[in-house]
Amino acid sequence: MPKMKTNRAAAKRLKRTASGKLKRHKANHSHILTKKDRKRKRRLRSAALVDKADQGRMDRLVPYGK
Repeated sequence: MPKMKTNRAAAKRLKRTASGKLKRHKANHSHILTKKDRKRKRRLRSAALVDKADQGRMDRLVPYGK
């Protein structure tokens, strides 16, 4: 059986944790930041894990993720 291809767009956005979960960045932290308060911007800085409901689909996109 041939190797699966990694989706390159997903590979640039997701990173695999030691336990095998996928880490992602939060949305809404790239532009129009003047109207967002300091607390909200600070919380958007931190990474989040991919939700359990989406984990299966993301695993297919990044089968050999680091």
